[in-house]
Amino acid sequence: MDDGIDRLIRAVERVVVWLAGAGAALVLVQMVWISYGVFVRYGLGRPDRMVTEATALLLFPVAFAGLAYALREDAFPKVTMLTDQLRPGLRRVFDIVNHILMVGVGAFFAYAGVSATIRSFNSGVASEILHWPRFLFWGPGAFALVMFSIYATLRLIRLVRNPAPSGDL
Repeated sequence: MDDGIDRLIRAVERVVVWLAGAGAALVLVQMVWISYGVFVRYGLGRPDRMVTEATALLLFPVAFAGLAYALREDAFPKVTMLTDQLRPGLRRVFDIVNHILMVGVGAFFAYAGVSATIRSFNSGVASEILHWPRFLFWGPGAFALVMFSIYATLRLIRLVRNPAPSGDL
């Protein structure tokens, strides 16, 4: 059954994969920049102040860029010792509750990220050393959190709409 929810989930998954790729690219940028900073500090004896601030500012978008991808790949850590012992119907109930919690936490963080992005844009605040606008760092992380919330909600809808396995509740 290929309905609108499945098509929408596939479309969002494409964005999710691109977000994870952008996060990986940011990690590579940080890796090169930090390596440069370590070389300049200890090899040349002249520390670069920009390295510390830039990598700290890039931590927020990097931290959340792969969140939805982890949900897509079912890569979140789980303790299933007890749920594996349950009947399929009860296991499905636990999956639904788990998704509801993910949507709630994701929506809270998405709200906080979007709010911080808007506030930093309206205030025009810039980083102390680099003088880059802070909303450029808040924006990608907020977008990733919004995409996670949307994706988790779509997965929850699909989970609720699918019938319980073997009618065993």
